[in-house]
Amino acid sequence: MSAASVRAVAVDAANRRGGWIPDIDARLTHLKSPVRDVLAPSLEALADADRITLVPDAHYPFHPSSGMVTDPAVIGSMVAHLERKTDAEIAVAGASDERISFDRTADYLGYTSLLERFDATLVDLAAEPRLDEVCSVDGTPVALSVPERLVESTVVVVPSLRPTAAGPVAGAMRTLAASIDCDAKPARVPVATRPIVNPAVAVIDATTAYGGEPVAADVLLAGEPSAVDAVASSLLGRSLEADDALKTVREDEEPVTVEGDVDFDRLRATIPDGDLPPPDSPHPAVSTAYRVYAAVAGDAVPPQLEGGR
Repeated sequence: MSAASVRAVAVDAANRRGGWIPDIDARLTHLKSPVRDVLAPSLEALADADRITLVPDAHYPFHPSSGMVTDPAVIGSMVAHLERKTDAEIAVAGASDERISFDRTADYLGYTSLLERFDATLVDLAAEPRLDEVCSVDGTPVALSVPERLVESTVVVVPSLRPTAAGPVAGAMRTLAASIDCDAKPARVPVATRPIVNPAVAVIDATTAYGGEPVAADVLLAGEPSAVDAVASSLLGRSLEADDALKTVREDEEPVTVEGDVDFDRLRATIPDGDLPPPDSPHPAVSTAYRVYAAVAGDAVPPQLEGGR
């Protein structure tokens, strides 16, 4: 796969029956073939790795059906496939912040219980040893404090398809940058991170996307981080010119091409344009619906639906 190529794999939605599939075992089965196909071009590089670190978009415990976080079933399917195809030590990593610990987020999202099925470990990057690095962005030195694990292992970043609060796509570059301390302006952090942490592949979980409301997009995208972010921006109706980080990285790169038989015109028309959901005041109907779902499925109710932030 060239640096400017993105692979798109459709996820068969026949078993959705018009909505979210609560059973994670059903979702794991559902995703087995698409995950295998989307990782196929990168498997040679991944097969040579001693240690692989998957970095999902686990920034906050929104329910996976919201499209605001990476579905644990996507991560579980990737872990299962990588355990079959490689001898690498595999970890799933996130980072605690001032709002919530990663352990608590992982519990709510279901990563903790899911990974008990595999040999993979759960890692809080905020507690990992760090390396101090300096790189240049537009001729200006930028100091970074980077978790050692991201530098010393083969990284696969797995964001969800959603915008940020500021508007641009959250994407692979920003998902990585979220765990890195930097003295630069926020728009420069993803750019400064790029020469230090170089993922083997970025996989965007667009099985459920968020563009003002959740939508079953049923697609996985894979490629170089800035390339998949460019495609994700287009799907969300965001301009690359308005995204300073993505514009800086892509300005000297070839145009992105997409491989696969996904109908992008239909997909773009499916995803609405809109802002992020409110973090602390969801509509009462949403809270009620999730509480009913949690009672039936045995899941925890996310803290933002309990009045937390």
